[in-house]
Amino acid sequence: MASGDSLNLTDNATVKGREDNLGGVGELGNLGRSNSSGNQGQNVMTTTTSKKTKGSKSFIKKNSGGWTLASLLLVNQGLATLAFFGVGVNLVLFLTRVLEQENADAANNVSKWTGTVYLFSLFGAFLSDSYWGRYLTCAVFQGIFVLGLALISITSSFFLIKPAGCGDGVTECHPTSQIGIILFYFSIYLVAFGYGGHQPTLATFGADQFDESKPKQKYAKGAFFAYFYFALNVGSIFSNTVLVYYENIGQWTLGFLVSLASAIIALVSYLFGSPGYRYVKPSGNPLPRVAQVFVAATRKWRIVPANPDELYEVEGKESAIKGSRKILHSEEFMFLDKAATITEEDLANGEPKNPWRVCTITQVEEAKCVLKMLPIWLCTIIYSVVFTQMASLFVEQGDVMYSKIGNFHLPAASMSIFDIFSVLICTGVYRQMLVPLAGKLSGNPKGLSELQRMGIGLIIGMLSMLAAGFTEVERLKRVTPGEKVSSLSIFWQIPQYVLVGASEVFMYVGQLEFFNGQAPDGIKSFGSSLCMASISLGNYVSSLLVNMVMGITAKGSKPGWIPDDLNTGHMDRFYFLIAILTALDFVVYLFCAKWYKCIILEGNDNIEKDQVQNSSVETNNQADGDEVVRRV
Repeated sequence: MASGDSLNLTDNATVKGREDNLGGVGELGNLGRSNSSGNQGQNVMTTTTSKKTKGSKSFIKKNSGGWTLASLLLVNQGLATLAFFGVGVNLVLFLTRVLEQENADAANNVSKWTGTVYLFSLFGAFLSDSYWGRYLTCAVFQGIFVLGLALISITSSFFLIKPAGCGDGVTECHPTSQIGIILFYFSIYLVAFGYGGHQPTLATFGADQFDESKPKQKYAKGAFFAYFYFALNVGSIFSNTVLVYYENIGQWTLGFLVSLASAIIALVSYLFGSPGYRYVKPSGNPLPRVAQVFVAATRKWRIVPANPDELYEVEGKESAIKGSRKILHSEEFMFLDKAATITEEDLANGEPKNPWRVCTITQVEEAKCVLKMLPIWLCTIIYSVVFTQMASLFVEQGDVMYSKIGNFHLPAASMSIFDIFSVLICTGVYRQMLVPLAGKLSGNPKGLSELQRMGIGLIIGMLSMLAAGFTEVERLKRVTPGEKVSSLSIFWQIPQYVLVGASEVFMYVGQLEFFNGQAPDGIKSFGSSLCMASISLGNYVSSLLVNMVMGITAKGSKPGWIPDDLNTGHMDRFYFLIAILTALDFVVYLFCAKWYKCIILEGNDNIEKDQVQNSSVETNNQADGDEVVRRV
């Protein structure tokens, strides 16, 4: 049988009927029953047998997990984030001061690196869902993360920071050797590989610690994603204040060593909880499963799909996908239903076994879920362009603003502390005040649906770009000819950082819940990784925009919008350009959100639907938290 690790098709096949979109499922027909629809003499058939398929258990451990183990994972997330931002938050200044890169080049390199971090999340999610499982994937990639931080500490100490204390904005570093540059880039991309590879899997692994069959734990799982993002920001407080300060005065190696120590403690704490975690078995490689649907549908492109109650499905509570619950039929992408339509040719040599010719309803719906999520996901990329400015252009902007408090010089990268505090405060306000209030007004116990929150995040993100643009306008007005630093206080940046932080609470927490909740059981980590892949592409798009803008505006004697000397440029226009793109993206997002229909799983007694009206979007209780692999 083709792709044995993807499907568990046996002779125990049946066609399951659906009474309606949310109703019960009944058996239909006997072998040889014909549905007369079809072309070119092919009759669509349905089939059933008396045996039932035994599904394999999803969980290796049943009576473990809970908030104790989930809290340990939150601590792990905080420590790992501290270590990561100890490298990432000040990277743009390291490139300009130590490696002597120009502002535009440094901003682009940071965007590419950050994009690669989150692009690796797709690779980690694939290994987690397909082969390794959540626990092993997190352990391996956190080990790689530690190795990368160790290498960057050694490289900076022996090859880059010469003389000691250079790169503080005053003392220039000696020209770096080629081997030093190679080791530096290798080490930071090793850090990217380790951190990005385990992030989405850690979020899903934390959600796995809750048993959604218990009402209290189901609610707790919905709260976990908010606390996960909360822990991320708590962890970055130290790196965005203390570490940034020491790195800004030239103590780069010390900052990297502290990050290394934090990553080691994070790994040890993660391994400490090994005996008590709830472990989920991987469901096999999803790529062949999705490919089988398209191949089978293409082979039957001439036939008319069977009625929904006559499509092919295995019997029993478990689906043919190992460890995955069944998904009920949906009305979108009906052409894919041909893959689950049984013809006389399929039954010529007995009951259907070949998944490249006949797929189950659940397998078809898994492919549909991926297709349905893609438009929503694409609409989040522009927001990630907004978010990535905080680690690049915001820092460069702050570096040429007045930042002294008495005799103390405030590092530009430390301003991100206002983003962090904004996230922490807005998370509390949202969960303790807005959710109860919105719940009373809308009748939805979750307050706002995930898609509604993401839309609000887009609007606030657009406002942050407008605030950054107006700040830059005022900064340029207060530039003294011949002076690098404007007289405008760096604290004028507070509104743009606060607005970005508020937008994160709505956008990124909403994304984590939405993509994880709407992803089928067999690709949960993939669902979580979509959020981080959005950040990845956002960084690449940001880099592309910078190159395009400089290519268009920097012609002849014109310095362009983002020159090396920002006082001669117009970075404000770049911010306004992003704001306009975000507004256009929001309009497209509204159409996509209105069109989206949520996944409906078989056997869930708590399905509810929120009808789409105007800016509201359809959602259900499956989207609250995530749908973990079925506990048997």
